[in-house]
Amino acid sequence: MILEFLAVPLFLSEIAPTRIRGGLNILFQLNVTIGILFANLVNYGTAKISGGWGWRLSLGLAGFPAVLLTLGALFVVETPNSLIERGYLEEGKEVLRKIRGTDNIEPEFLELVEASRVAKEVKHPFRNLLQRKNRPQLIISVALQIFQQFTGINAIMFYAPVLFSTLGFGNSAALYSAVITGAVNVLSTVVSVYSVDKLGRRILLLEAGVQMLLSQIIIAIILGIKVTDTSDNLSHGWGIFVVVMICTYVSAFAWSWGPLGWLIPSETFPLETRSAGQSVTVCVNLLFTFVMAQAFLSMLCHFKYGIFLFFSGWIVVMSLFVFFLLPETKNVPIEEMTERVWKQHWLWKRFMVDEDDVDIVKKNGHANGYDPTSRL
Repeated sequence: MILEFLAVPLFLSEIAPTRIRGGLNILFQLNVTIGILFANLVNYGTAKISGGWGWRLSLGLAGFPAVLLTLGALFVVETPNSLIERGYLEEGKEVLRKIRGTDNIEPEFLELVEASRVAKEVKHPFRNLLQRKNRPQLIISVALQIFQQFTGINAIMFYAPVLFSTLGFGNSAALYSAVITGAVNVLSTVVSVYSVDKLGRRILLLEAGVQMLLSQIIIAIILGIKVTDTSDNLSHGWGIFVVVMICTYVSAFAWSWGPLGWLIPSETFPLETRSAGQSVTVCVNLLFTFVMAQAFLSMLCHFKYGIFLFFSGWIVVMSLFVFFLLPETKNVPIEEMTERVWKQHWLWKRFMVDEDDVDIVKKNGHANGYDPTSRL
Protein backbone atom coordinates (compact mmCIF):
# COMPACT_ATOMS: atom_id res chain seq x y z
CA MET A 1 0.00 0.00 0.00
CA ILE A 2 2.83 2.40 0.84
CA LEU A 3 4.59 1.68 -2.47
CA GLU A 4 1.30 2.22 -4.31
CA PHE A 5 0.80 5.72 -2.91
CA LEU A 6 4.50 6.48 -3.38
CA ALA A 7 4.95 5.30 -6.96
CA VAL A 8 1.61 5.60 -8.73
CA PRO A 9 1.01 9.38 -8.45
CA LEU A 10 4.61 10.04 -9.55
CA PHE A 11 4.31 7.57 -12.42
CA LEU A 12 1.07 9.12 -13.69
CA SER A 13 2.33 12.70 -13.38
CA GLU A 14 5.49 11.87 -15.32
CA ILE A 15 3.82 10.10 -18.25
CA ALA A 16 0.70 12.27 -18.55
CA PRO A 17 0.43 15.07 -21.13
CA THR A 18 0.27 18.42 -19.38
CA ARG A 19 -3.27 19.25 -20.51
CA ILE A 20 -4.77 16.11 -18.88
CA ARG A 21 -2.23 15.45 -16.13
CA GLY A 22 -4.68 16.19 -13.33
CA GLY A 23 -7.50 14.01 -14.64
CA LEU A 24 -5.21 11.10 -15.46
CA ASN A 25 -3.59 11.24 -12.04
CA ILE A 26 -6.96 11.35 -10.27
CA LEU A 27 -7.93 8.09 -12.01
CA PHE A 28 -5.67 6.53 -9.39
CA GLN A 29 -7.79 8.01 -6.61
CA LEU A 30 -10.93 6.94 -8.47
CA ASN A 31 -9.81 3.32 -8.32
CA VAL A 32 -9.06 3.72 -4.62
CA THR A 33 -12.62 4.95 -4.01
CA ILE A 34 -14.01 2.07 -6.09
CA GLY A 35 -12.03 -0.28 -3.88
CA ILE A 36 -13.50 1.33 -0.76
CA LEU A 37 -16.99 0.91 -2.19
CA PHE A 38 -16.43 -2.75 -2.98
CA ALA A 39 -14.99 -3.29 0.49
CA ASN A 40 -18.16 -1.81 2.01
CA LEU A 41 -20.31 -4.02 -0.23
CA VAL A 42 -18.33 -7.10 0.80
CA ASN A 43 -18.65 -6.18 4.47
CA TYR A 44 -22.39 -5.66 4.04
CA GLY A 45 -22.79 -9.03 2.32
CA THR A 46 -20.57 -11.09 4.61
CA ALA A 47 -22.21 -9.60 7.73
CA LYS A 48 -25.33 -11.59 6.86
CA ILE A 49 -23.52 -14.95 6.83
CA SER A 50 -24.63 -17.06 9.75
CA GLY A 51 -22.10 -18.77 11.99
CA GLY A 52 -19.92 -15.74 12.65
CA TRP A 53 -17.27 -16.54 10.03
CA GLY A 54 -18.24 -13.86 7.51
CA TRP A 55 -15.43 -11.58 8.64
CA ARG A 56 -12.89 -14.25 7.64
CA LEU A 57 -14.26 -14.30 4.11
CA SER A 58 -14.24 -10.51 4.00
CA LEU A 59 -10.61 -10.41 5.11
CA GLY A 60 -9.56 -13.16 2.70
CA LEU A 61 -11.11 -11.46 -0.33
CA ALA A 62 -8.71 -8.56 0.21
CA GLY A 63 -6.03 -10.74 -1.37
CA PHE A 64 -7.77 -10.69 -4.76
CA PRO A 65 -7.03 -7.04 -5.67
CA ALA A 66 -3.46 -7.55 -4.44
CA VAL A 67 -3.03 -10.33 -7.00
CA LEU A 68 -4.48 -8.13 -9.75
CA LEU A 69 -2.14 -5.30 -8.76
CA THR A 70 0.89 -7.60 -8.93
CA LEU A 71 -0.07 -8.98 -12.34
CA GLY A 72 -0.78 -5.52 -13.72
CA ALA A 73 2.64 -4.27 -12.59
CA LEU A 74 4.26 -6.75 -14.97
CA PHE A 75 2.86 -4.84 -17.96
CA VAL A 76 3.77 -1.33 -16.80
CA VAL A 77 6.52 0.43 -18.78
CA GLU A 78 9.15 2.70 -17.26
CA THR A 79 8.57 6.45 -17.48
CA PRO A 80 10.78 8.48 -19.85
CA ASN A 81 12.09 10.45 -16.85
CA SER A 82 13.26 7.26 -15.13
CA LEU A 83 14.91 5.84 -18.26
CA ILE A 84 16.70 9.09 -19.11
CA GLU A 85 17.88 9.55 -15.52
CA ARG A 86 19.48 6.08 -15.64
CA GLY A 87 21.22 6.81 -18.94
CA TYR A 88 18.88 4.99 -21.35
CA LEU A 89 18.35 7.97 -23.63
CA GLU A 90 17.14 6.16 -26.74
CA GLU A 91 14.78 3.94 -24.74
CA GLY A 92 13.46 7.03 -22.97
CA LYS A 93 12.90 8.81 -26.28
CA GLU A 94 11.07 5.78 -27.68
CA VAL A 95 8.75 5.52 -24.66
CA LEU A 96 8.10 9.28 -24.82
CA ARG A 97 7.25 8.97 -28.51
CA LYS A 98 4.93 6.07 -27.76
CA ILE A 99 2.96 7.67 -24.91
CA ARG A 100 2.67 11.04 -26.73
CA GLY A 101 1.59 9.40 -29.99
CA THR A 102 3.77 11.68 -32.13
CA ASP A 103 7.33 11.96 -33.43
CA ASN A 104 7.50 15.65 -32.48
CA ILE A 105 8.88 15.08 -28.99
CA GLU A 106 12.35 16.62 -29.32
CA PRO A 107 11.69 19.79 -27.23
CA GLU A 108 10.18 17.79 -24.35
CA PHE A 109 12.93 15.19 -24.63
CA LEU A 110 15.64 17.86 -24.33
CA GLU A 111 13.89 19.30 -21.27
CA LEU A 112 13.90 15.86 -19.64
CA VAL A 113 17.58 15.38 -20.46
CA GLU A 114 18.44 18.74 -18.89
CA ALA A 115 16.31 17.96 -15.81
CA SER A 116 18.07 14.61 -15.53
CA ARG A 117 21.48 16.29 -15.72
CA VAL A 118 20.54 18.62 -12.85
CA ALA A 119 19.13 15.72 -10.85
CA LYS A 120 22.35 13.72 -11.16
CA GLU A 121 24.27 16.53 -9.52
CA VAL A 122 22.24 16.02 -6.34
CA LYS A 123 23.92 13.38 -4.18
CA HIS A 124 21.66 13.61 -1.14
CA PRO A 125 18.04 14.22 -2.26
CA PHE A 126 16.58 14.14 1.27
CA ARG A 127 19.11 16.68 2.48
CA ASN A 128 18.46 18.72 -0.66
CA LEU A 129 14.77 18.88 0.26
CA LEU A 130 15.70 21.22 3.11
CA GLN A 131 17.44 23.70 0.84
CA ARG A 132 15.82 27.08 0.57
CA LYS A 133 14.63 26.66 -3.03
CA ASN A 134 12.83 23.40 -2.18
CA ARG A 135 11.07 24.55 0.98
CA PRO A 136 7.88 25.84 -0.69
CA GLN A 137 7.16 22.46 -2.30
CA LEU A 138 7.98 20.63 0.94
CA ILE A 139 5.85 22.95 3.09
CA ILE A 140 2.86 22.68 0.76
CA SER A 141 3.12 18.90 0.39
CA VAL A 142 3.36 18.29 4.14
CA ALA A 143 0.58 20.78 4.88
CA LEU A 144 -1.75 19.17 2.33
CA GLN A 145 -1.32 15.75 3.93
CA ILE A 146 -1.98 17.09 7.44
CA PHE A 147 -4.98 19.08 6.28
CA GLN A 148 -6.34 16.11 4.33
CA GLN A 149 -6.58 14.11 7.54
CA PHE A 150 -7.95 16.99 9.58
CA THR A 151 -10.91 17.31 7.26
CA GLY A 152 -12.07 14.28 9.25
CA ILE A 153 -12.74 12.16 6.17
CA ASN A 154 -10.76 9.07 7.18
CA ALA A 155 -12.22 9.13 10.67
CA ILE A 156 -15.72 9.23 9.21
CA MET A 157 -15.04 6.59 6.54
CA PHE A 158 -13.28 4.25 9.00
CA TYR A 159 -16.00 4.49 11.59
CA ALA A 160 -19.04 5.11 9.40
CA PRO A 161 -20.90 2.07 10.83
CA VAL A 162 -20.15 3.19 14.40
CA LEU A 163 -21.12 6.76 13.57
CA PHE A 164 -24.42 5.79 11.97
CA SER A 165 -25.21 3.45 14.85
CA THR A 166 -24.65 6.38 17.19
CA LEU A 167 -27.13 8.36 15.09
CA GLY A 168 -29.79 5.74 15.74
CA PHE A 169 -29.42 3.30 12.85
CA GLY A 170 -29.25 -0.45 13.42
CA ASN A 171 -26.18 -2.52 12.61
CA SER A 172 -27.33 -3.50 9.11
CA ALA A 173 -28.56 0.00 8.35
CA ALA A 174 -25.21 1.37 9.49
CA LEU A 175 -23.34 -0.81 7.00
CA TYR A 176 -25.85 0.13 4.31
CA SER A 177 -25.28 3.82 5.01
CA ALA A 178 -21.52 3.25 4.71
CA VAL A 179 -22.16 1.74 1.27
CA ILE A 180 -24.06 4.90 0.31
CA THR A 181 -21.20 7.17 1.32
CA GLY A 182 -18.80 4.91 -0.61
CA ALA A 183 -20.93 5.27 -3.75
CA VAL A 184 -21.02 9.06 -3.32
CA ASN A 185 -17.24 8.99 -2.95
CA VAL A 186 -16.86 7.21 -6.31
CA LEU A 187 -19.28 9.45 -8.24
CA SER A 188 -17.77 12.64 -6.85
CA THR A 189 -14.25 11.54 -7.75
CA VAL A 190 -15.45 11.17 -11.34
CA VAL A 191 -16.45 14.85 -11.17
CA SER A 192 -12.89 15.71 -10.20
CA VAL A 193 -11.45 13.69 -13.10
CA TYR A 194 -13.40 15.79 -15.61
CA SER A 195 -13.05 19.20 -13.94
CA VAL A 196 -9.57 19.42 -12.41
CA ASP A 197 -7.81 20.36 -15.67
CA LYS A 198 -10.56 22.78 -16.66
CA LEU A 199 -11.34 24.60 -13.42
CA GLY A 200 -7.97 24.19 -11.73
CA ARG A 201 -6.81 22.90 -8.36
CA ARG A 202 -7.47 26.00 -6.27
CA ILE A 203 -11.09 26.42 -7.35
CA LEU A 204 -11.96 22.84 -6.41
CA LEU A 205 -10.25 23.11 -3.03
CA LEU A 206 -11.87 26.43 -2.13
CA GLU A 207 -15.35 25.41 -3.26
CA ALA A 208 -15.07 22.16 -1.35
CA GLY A 209 -13.94 24.04 1.74
CA VAL A 210 -17.17 26.05 1.76
CA GLN A 211 -19.29 22.94 1.09
CA MET A 212 -17.62 20.86 3.80
CA LEU A 213 -17.76 23.70 6.30
CA LEU A 214 -21.48 24.29 5.85
CA SER A 215 -22.40 20.59 5.93
CA GLN A 216 -20.40 19.94 9.11
CA ILE A 217 -21.86 22.97 10.89
CA ILE A 218 -25.39 21.84 9.96
CA ILE A 219 -24.66 18.32 11.23
CA ALA A 220 -23.27 19.71 14.50
CA ILE A 221 -26.35 21.90 15.03
CA ILE A 222 -28.76 19.01 14.38
CA LEU A 223 -26.93 16.60 16.66
CA GLY A 224 -26.49 19.26 19.32
CA ILE A 225 -30.23 19.93 19.44
CA LYS A 226 -31.66 16.47 18.80
CA VAL A 227 -29.16 14.18 20.56
CA THR A 228 -29.14 14.84 24.31
CA ASP A 229 -28.26 12.97 27.48
CA THR A 230 -31.85 11.72 27.74
CA SER A 231 -32.27 10.83 24.07
CA ASP A 232 -29.52 9.35 21.91
CA ASN A 233 -31.63 8.48 18.86
CA LEU A 234 -32.70 10.72 16.03
CA SER A 235 -36.08 10.41 14.39
CA HIS A 236 -36.10 8.70 11.02
CA GLY A 237 -36.42 11.95 9.11
CA TRP A 238 -33.63 13.74 10.94
CA GLY A 239 -31.41 10.66 10.63
CA ILE A 240 -31.87 10.62 6.85
CA PHE A 241 -31.11 14.34 6.70
CA VAL A 242 -27.84 13.83 8.64
CA VAL A 243 -26.85 11.06 6.20
CA VAL A 244 -27.55 13.46 3.31
CA MET A 245 -25.33 16.08 4.92
CA ILE A 246 -22.57 13.54 5.46
CA CYS A 247 -22.85 12.55 1.79
CA THR A 248 -22.64 16.25 0.87
CA TYR A 249 -19.47 16.50 2.90
CA VAL A 250 -18.02 13.30 1.40
CA SER A 251 -18.77 14.48 -2.14
CA ALA A 252 -16.91 17.76 -1.56
CA PHE A 253 -13.89 15.92 -0.19
CA ALA A 254 -13.92 13.38 -3.03
CA TRP A 255 -13.53 15.97 -5.76
CA SER A 256 -11.02 18.10 -3.89
CA TRP A 257 -8.87 17.23 -0.88
CA GLY A 258 -8.98 13.49 -1.55
CA PRO A 259 -7.40 13.34 -5.02
CA LEU A 260 -5.66 16.73 -5.01
CA GLY A 261 -3.80 15.89 -1.81
CA TRP A 262 -1.90 13.34 -3.90
CA LEU A 263 -1.89 15.14 -7.25
CA ILE A 264 -0.34 18.44 -6.20
CA PRO A 265 2.78 17.02 -4.45
CA SER A 266 3.43 14.65 -7.36
CA GLU A 267 3.58 17.50 -9.87
CA THR A 268 5.36 20.25 -7.92
CA PHE A 269 8.71 18.74 -6.89
CA PRO A 270 11.59 19.04 -9.40
CA LEU A 271 13.09 15.82 -10.73
CA GLU A 272 16.11 15.89 -8.40
CA THR A 273 13.91 15.77 -5.27
CA ARG A 274 10.71 14.24 -6.64
CA SER A 275 11.11 10.74 -5.20
CA ALA A 276 12.33 12.02 -1.84
CA GLY A 277 9.53 14.58 -1.68
CA GLN A 278 6.87 12.00 -2.46
CA SER A 279 8.34 9.70 0.20
CA VAL A 280 7.96 12.43 2.82
CA THR A 281 4.43 13.12 1.56
CA VAL A 282 3.35 9.50 1.96
CA CYS A 283 5.03 9.22 5.37
CA VAL A 284 3.24 12.29 6.74
CA ASN A 285 -0.09 11.14 5.31
CA LEU A 286 0.09 7.67 6.85
CA LEU A 287 1.31 9.08 10.17
CA PHE A 288 -1.68 11.40 10.51
CA THR A 289 -4.04 8.72 9.18
CA PHE A 290 -2.89 6.57 12.09
CA VAL A 291 -3.25 9.43 14.57
CA MET A 292 -6.81 10.25 13.47
CA ALA A 293 -7.86 6.58 13.37
CA GLN A 294 -6.66 6.08 16.92
CA ALA A 295 -8.08 9.32 18.28
CA PHE A 296 -11.46 9.54 16.57
CA LEU A 297 -13.48 7.27 18.85
CA SER A 298 -12.24 9.02 21.99
CA MET A 299 -12.87 12.41 20.40
CA LEU A 300 -16.39 11.32 19.39
CA CYS A 301 -17.15 10.19 22.96
CA HIS A 302 -15.84 13.41 24.54
CA PHE A 303 -16.79 16.00 21.93
CA LYS A 304 -20.03 14.35 20.75
CA TYR A 305 -21.54 16.73 18.18
CA GLY A 306 -18.57 19.06 18.79
CA ILE A 307 -16.37 16.72 16.75
CA PHE A 308 -17.86 18.26 13.61
CA LEU A 309 -17.12 21.76 14.87
CA PHE A 310 -13.54 20.67 15.53
CA PHE A 311 -13.11 19.57 11.93
CA SER A 312 -14.93 22.70 10.72
CA GLY A 313 -12.31 24.86 12.39
CA TRP A 314 -9.58 23.02 10.53
CA ILE A 315 -11.43 23.42 7.24
CA VAL A 316 -11.37 27.20 7.75
CA VAL A 317 -7.61 27.08 8.38
CA MET A 318 -6.87 24.93 5.33
CA SER A 319 -9.07 27.05 3.06
CA LEU A 320 -7.16 30.16 4.10
CA PHE A 321 -3.91 28.30 3.42
CA VAL A 322 -5.09 27.43 -0.10
CA PHE A 323 -6.31 30.98 -0.79
CA PHE A 324 -3.07 32.70 0.21
CA LEU A 325 -0.28 30.14 -0.20
CA LEU A 326 -1.20 27.48 -2.76
CA PRO A 327 -0.32 28.44 -6.36
CA GLU A 328 -2.24 27.12 -9.36
CA THR A 329 -0.44 24.32 -11.24
CA LYS A 330 -3.04 23.64 -13.93
CA ASN A 331 -1.61 23.14 -17.46
CA VAL A 332 1.97 23.83 -16.36
CA PRO A 333 4.63 21.29 -17.44
CA ILE A 334 6.43 19.74 -14.48
CA GLU A 335 9.84 20.84 -15.73
CA GLU A 336 8.63 24.47 -15.89
CA MET A 337 7.07 24.66 -12.42
CA THR A 338 9.91 26.68 -10.92
CA GLU A 339 9.88 29.40 -13.56
CA ARG A 340 6.14 29.63 -14.20
CA VAL A 341 4.73 28.90 -10.72
CA TRP A 342 7.10 29.31 -7.81
CA LYS A 343 8.99 32.33 -9.13
CA GLN A 344 5.68 34.09 -9.86
CA HIS A 345 4.09 33.58 -6.43
CA TRP A 346 4.03 36.58 -4.11
CA LEU A 347 5.63 34.69 -1.20
CA TRP A 348 7.39 31.61 -2.57
CA LYS A 349 9.41 33.59 -5.14
CA ARG A 350 11.55 34.80 -2.22
CA PHE A 351 12.76 31.23 -1.76
CA MET A 352 13.64 30.65 -5.41
CA VAL A 353 17.28 31.71 -5.10
CA ASP A 354 20.35 29.68 -4.27
CA GLU A 355 21.51 29.74 -0.67
CA ASP A 356 24.92 30.97 -1.84
CA ASP A 357 23.24 34.03 -3.35
CA VAL A 358 21.37 34.65 -0.11
CA ASP A 359 24.63 34.51 1.85
CA ILE A 360 26.22 37.00 -0.55
CA VAL A 361 23.26 39.36 -0.20
CA LYS A 362 23.40 39.14 3.60
CA LYS A 363 27.15 39.69 3.60
CA ASN A 364 27.11 42.72 1.30
CA GLY A 365 23.83 44.08 2.60
CA HIS A 366 22.31 44.50 -0.84
CA ALA A 367 19.14 42.89 -2.13
CA ASN A 368 18.81 41.13 -5.47
CA GLY A 369 22.58 40.88 -5.78
CA TYR A 370 22.87 44.60 -6.70
CA ASP A 371 25.86 46.47 -5.34
CA PRO A 372 25.84 50.21 -6.16
CA THR A 373 29.59 50.55 -5.70
CA SER A 374 30.20 48.02 -8.46
CA ARG A 375 28.28 50.25 -10.86
CA LEU A 376 30.56 53.26 -10.24
